[in-house]
Amino acid sequence: MNFRTLDLNLLRVFDCVMAEGSLTRAAQVLAMTQPAVSHAIRRLHEAVGEPLFERSAHGMKPTPRARALWPQVRAALSGLQGALAPSDFTPQRDPATFRLAMADATAALMLPPLVMELERQCALANLRVLPLTTRDPRSLIEQGDCDLAVGYFPEAIAHIDAQGADATMHHARLAQTRYVCVMRREHPLAAPGAMTLDAFCAAHHLLVSFSGRPHGFVDQALAGLGRQRRIVLTVNQFFTAGRVVTRSDLLTVLPESFVAATGFLRELVTRELPFELGRVNIEMLWHLRRDADPAHRWLRGLITGAEADTEVAALS
Repeated sequence: MNFRTLDLNLLRVFDCVMAEGSLTRAAQVLAMTQPAVSHAIRRLHEAVGEPLFERSAHGMKPTPRARALWPQVRAALSGLQGALAPSDFTPQRDPATFRLAMADATAALMLPPLVMELERQCALANLRVLPLTTRDPRSLIEQGDCDLAVGYFPEAIAHIDAQGADATMHHARLAQTRYVCVMRREHPLAAPGAMTLDAFCAAHHLLVSFSGRPHGFVDQALAGLGRQRRIVLTVNQFFTAGRVVTRSDLLTVLPESFVAATGFLRELVTRELPFELGRVNIEMLWHLRRDADPAHRWLRGLITGAEADTEVAALS
């Protein structure tokens, strides 16, 4: 590719198609016709010497070369925009709508301080909270279905970290908690010393599973010990889990800081698990294309502050 003769406008089109995953949506964002966007992509293919996109049932699928190029192109365009046309975001002046993906417990804990801060700032921002039905929200973010996800995403975070500088998503840790066993106060295993590994495995269990899978992190840990448990009920909400557990002898395992979000804190007790289970890192996850967006940066700061307020409230 001869960089001296390259039309740099093609890189702007490339960036937009990568961000939107669709020629139609890119054309709308760029105020261009779809044929013009398609022609620009063909010219860039010719300049690079190989295709950068392939058509798929879900839009334009980037090739490995495109995924490798995009972080550098995005960084260069963002730097130029910041230098030549710096933008700002004033929450009291600029309307904005953000789509957040999170589980019910995360929303129950985080949204009250978040909304209080929105009102304190007299911000014109609107929040749309989407149900989280997966431990890996990358496809939601990649396809533009949500602007940011908050939760426990160990596999997604490990994949992003492994990509290093080539990663198209960023993440930030908001908090850390641990798993505990949760039961009604009168449960036989609530007595001191009753929670042994044998007793835990012999009990009946409730699993909170966003995806509906009949196994989770606890079952993986038990399998490593050559043990298993019986899961009588699987639900996808922490509130439902809390309500069922207070009215049965089912055990459930929840992140400790989320127990209050069930709404049944006074009726429940927590006990240490009789085996080791990793810490729970609550992460905020977003796409590279929104990283330098002033409105998105403001939102991330707001969420970080809301999480800090949540932790203080949990300790008080």
